[in-house]
Amino acid sequence: MKVYHGSMEIVNKPKIIAPSRALDYGSGFYTTTSSEQAGRWVRRKLDTRHQKGWVNIYEWDSDKAKGLNILRFYSPDEDWLDFVMNNRTDIHYHHDYDIVYGPVADDRVYAAFALYEQGFLDKQALIGELKAYKLVDQLLFHTENSLRTLTYIEKKEVLYDTTNHTG
Repeated sequence: MKVYHGSMEIVNKPKIIAPSRALDYGSGFYTTTSSEQAGRWVRRKLDTRHQKGWVNIYEWDSDKAKGLNILRFYSPDEDWLDFVMNNRTDIHYHHDYDIVYGPVADDRVYAAFALYEQGFLDKQALIGELKAYKLVDQLLFHTENSLRTLTYIEKKEVLYDTTNHTG
């Protein structure tokens, strides 16, 4: 299966990255099965100083992942929400999964999460809200062993759009 990683640089040797902020699934190497999602991530980072980024493309060999500890969320449910909230509210939260797969919290989802965190939505209302969205996925490689299941294929350049200055 092809997976994509949006970056400001070419990443032909993925590595585990300790985030400077709390992320949905914790530290690691984030990918998605959506090349469009990876491209959107890059375009958000582009500006007049950083006018070029990359969508890095990999082949993920699920056969090599046999025996790894994989956590899979098929939809935004209570377990997913609890896992994401643990990671987002504690940068030092640790889990023992090699790979985590599930929905990605995009900008619309962040707004709904903010309402939940401020007490305006309860857990069930947030999950109901999230299920109304068409969510893309993310695949986090959390350990060195998990990175061995990825093979770099190629990269695609993403350029800053100077015509409308939106990236």
